[in-house]
Amino acid sequence: MKFSTILLRNTKLLMNIVIIGCGYLGQRVARYYLETGHSVTAVVRTAASAAKLQSAGISAIALDLDLAQPEAYPLTMKGAELFYFAPPPKTGVKESRIARLLDQLGEGNHPKRIVYLSTTGVYGDCGGDWVDETRPANPVVDRARRRWDGEQQFRAWRQATGGELVVLRVAGIYGPGKLPLARLRRQEPMVRESEAPYTNRIHISDLVQSCVAAMARGVSGEIYNVSDGSPGNMTDYFNQVADWAGLPRPAQIALDAAGSQLSAGMLSYLQESRRLDSRKLQRELGVVMNYPDLQRGLAACRSEG
Repeated sequence: MKFSTILLRNTKLLMNIVIIGCGYLGQRVARYYLETGHSVTAVVRTAASAAKLQSAGISAIALDLDLAQPEAYPLTMKGAELFYFAPPPKTGVKESRIARLLDQLGEGNHPKRIVYLSTTGVYGDCGGDWVDETRPANPVVDRARRRWDGEQQFRAWRQATGGELVVLRVAGIYGPGKLPLARLRRQEPMVRESEAPYTNRIHISDLVQSCVAAMARGVSGEIYNVSDGSPGNMTDYFNQVADWAGLPRPAQIALDAAGSQLSAGMLSYLQESRRLDSRKLQRELGVVMNYPDLQRGLAACRSEG
């Protein structure tokens, strides 16, 4: 994995990193810190997942954030640098998992800093406008409302405890093993390119370096958009991935016919259009994208396996 130069806030001090939700992104962040000599504890939902991480050399514990019993929260968080990557519940508009976690952090057991992985979906539909961090939140679908609720809970935690919080609003993630190949093989259609909304992306390698930079240099209380800075449209994304993989491009249908042919999840994404301005991330945190466009990012997917 290739990174731009990242300077930790104090490289002479070992950091105590906790990663709640150690999956596709979290494992890569964990490996970065382990390779640079820092302590990492991964938190995953099941004992089987914890054992798998342990076998890969990542210290891990199982913690089901849907359980409310105090004894189910064996985390020592005092002074830790916490990445919260766990997904919210699948239904509703509240982030109950974060609420339960914060309820169980007793006095003297709070992390020093939290980097929270939110979504650009909290901006809602922006009609294709360019969107920076000053844009008011206006989530219109439940998956975004849950993330917005998570942001609000962590802000309340920061206000109450004096802890540090950095919020990353992240575009669609792609990378090795995270491409819509199964959908393309099923030959599911997509809306006509002329009707497709703007979408934004970030290669997993650049997301990892953005997370590390946010922990090291992010200003507490600030929001940073995380995107490669080259928005496109959803249909063009599927077309480029199909070409890269040597698969047929999806058939194109009219937007008004999509309701009967596309999944509810895909339809929800088609309701929103925005172009993400990520210059604050680059300017304030010094992040330089390794893959500033989809073409170079896809080429890296092949080289990285």
